[in-house]
Amino acid sequence: MSAANVLKIDGELTIFRAMELKPACLAQPPVTEIDLSGVTDLDTAGVQLLMLAKKTALAQGRDVRLVGHSAAVIDVFELLNVAAYFGDHLVMDSRTPATGARS
Repeated sequence: MSAANVLKIDGELTIFRAMELKPACLAQPPVTEIDLSGVTDLDTAGVQLLMLAKKTALAQGRDVRLVGHSAAVIDVFELLNVAAYFGDHLVMDSRTPATGARS
């Protein structure tokens, strides 16, 4: 996969940036991977944008992977229980106890 197919999002992925990032998420040639390692804040508008990117990719017979989930992304995905929608493996962050139980 070439780096041209990877979209790295840094900073907020919130209502204030969702419209700005929408063209990049739905660009042609299509994004095959969205790197979320630099996301510092995520709200429902950001989650909706990621869902739109995934839904659009699937409708076109392809996939888009979410990778590098930051702590902010993991927290919101867990709160909204949407990790399964994306089907991507979430990396456990350092706050997760070794037993897997969240405090």
